[in-house]
Amino acid sequence: MSDATSPSESPGEAPDFDAMTRDIAEVPAVEVIVTVAVNLMSAAAVKLGLTEDGDQHKDLDEARKLVHALAGLLDASATEISSFHAAPLRDGLKSLQLAFREASTVPDEVGQGPGEKYTGPVYG
Repeated sequence: MSDATSPSESPGEAPDFDAMTRDIAEVPAVEVIVTVAVNLMSAAAVKLGLTEDGDQHKDLDEARKLVHALAGLLDASATEISSFHAAPLRDGLKSLQLAFREASTVPDEVGQGPGEKYTGPVYG
């Protein structure tokens, strides 16, 4: 959610939670799942130092948590979202897992990296 106020809302006025609820109710579950997955992927990429700023935001402990959460979400929702949506998310997850392995000074054993509990071993 953004901090910007809508045109009908003046600063200091409470947000219209009923309107927000109606907006959320109109969004299909698949879209919510994909949006959350993309947000987890983006946050993990930042924490892995894969952005323009690189090492400035790099935090492998945080990246591990995000990649693990992404893998769990994709595993849990595999039967709920189509392969049209799932395939690129799985590819992105694998790329993040490989990036994590490369960024680690002491790599995890194969099968013990973030999310590998859900995806199986990732070789790099």
